Amino acid sequence: MRTLVSTVAKLGNPLTAAVSPISVAAQEHDPASDLQLIGATIPYARNTEIFGEGEAAEYIYKVVRGAVRTHKLLDDGRRQIGAFHLPGDVFGLEAGVTHRFTAEAVADSSIIVTKRSWLMALATQKPEVARSLWTLTARELEHVQDLMLTLGRKNAVQRVAAFLLEMESRSNCEKVINLPMPRQDIADYLGLTIETVSRTFTQLESNSAIELQTSRRVVLRNREALKQMNS
Repeated sequence: MRTLVSTVAKLGNPLTAAVSPISVAAQEHDPASDLQLIGATIPYARNTEIFGEGEAAEYIYKVVRGAVRTHKLLDDGRRQIGAFHLPGDVFGLEAGVTHRFTAEAVADSSIIVTKRSWLMALATQKPEVARSLWTLTARELEHVQDLMLTLGRKNAVQRVAAFLLEMESRSNCEKVINLPMPRQDIADYLGLTIETVSRTFTQLESNSAIELQTSRRVVLRNREALKQMNS
């Protein structure tokens, strides 16, 4: 953390510095691409902690390469993953002064790190930045509501189908998903066991809804069938 603080501190005042947008490839407009951030690009190895639950929320993060998971350990020792953040995603936005979840790199990743105070100062000067922050916060709330519905009302097949459709919607390749996360992460995201996730993937392949080219590369052969399972 000390190295991170010293690296970011060298970047100066965002209101006077030259600020360059971080471009994001997306199928539709992404408010994260509107955020003009200055910050350090920090490499994180697979499974490295980026910030911990309860730590001061002094920085905001943007994935350039790789993937990040945010999770919370439950009282019974289980892990609940709240979200996966892929290239272009901004994370670490908090309503309070501390982080509610722990963030870890799913794979070797590069993350833009910028001071929260800088971004808040920019938001007071630039309405477009404030609008982007509002939209990102609203989308995060929508995601949490969708995940609550999935965990509370859907069976294993519906949960996995919903997950695959979510990942495809965030992928640059239509019908082909390269999953950066292992099966255990998917299980902890969907509130299932790893055995149930693996068995459900096999069932979906047997039903010709998907094709498992590898354990991480999934082809959606029948998107409409997956949508019907998810409804």
